[in-house]
Amino acid sequence: MAPRDEILDAAARLFVSKGVAGTSTRHIADAVGIRQASLYYHFANKDQIVEELLDRSIRPTVDKVEKVELLGGPHGTASPTALLYVLLVLDVRTLAVAPHNAGVLARLPEVQSQDYFKRHRICRDELRDAYSRLAAQAQVTGGTPTTVPLATGPGCLTLGSMLLQLVETVIRMRSGGRQLGTEVDAQIAKSGLRLCAVPTKHIETAALEADELIGAFDEL
Repeated sequence: MAPRDEILDAAARLFVSKGVAGTSTRHIADAVGIRQASLYYHFANKDQIVEELLDRSIRPTVDKVEKVELLGGPHGTASPTALLYVLLVLDVRTLAVAPHNAGVLARLPEVQSQDYFKRHRICRDELRDAYSRLAAQAQVTGGTPTTVPLATGPGCLTLGSMLLQLVETVIRMRSGGRQLGTEVDAQIAKSGLRLCAVPTKHIETAALEADELIGAFDEL
């Protein structure tokens, strides 16, 4: 790995096992096998490292939302159900490769209270809204009314939020160093479509269509 990636990898392992407050930049430097001054060449402080790890757990997905939606736009041919399936798979894969399950950092109160967490919260809101848009379209084309409300009252979750939380089960699945199954992305994507009350026959069709579309994102 490049030096910057080595630092992030070591930091993620320490943050997840010892907590952010319990990990110093010296601990990270020692884990990498470099001087603390060398670490500061790449990152000004510990907060920047945490922020970068948070980005890696969500930004790759958010950066692909526009392209996903364009595949079904005025000049696109992809079905809404396939687009939702694609976004779910891409999101699962982002969390699956986050160093040492770094997605868990977003759930730590000591991280959520910091100013740098605002950027992650904005990204998460963008992703939730994208799920809401695609879910609404998938419900229309699926031909089955949903039992889950798109607009909800105080204390209730929107469908977009529920889809986002469904994907984030990957974080719990990776806890303790557990390995994910090879089909977990497809399983979660299909569960997401079922949550939107998409009939089984449409889910299988969407999965086949999505398999062809996902290849377009592999080089991004």
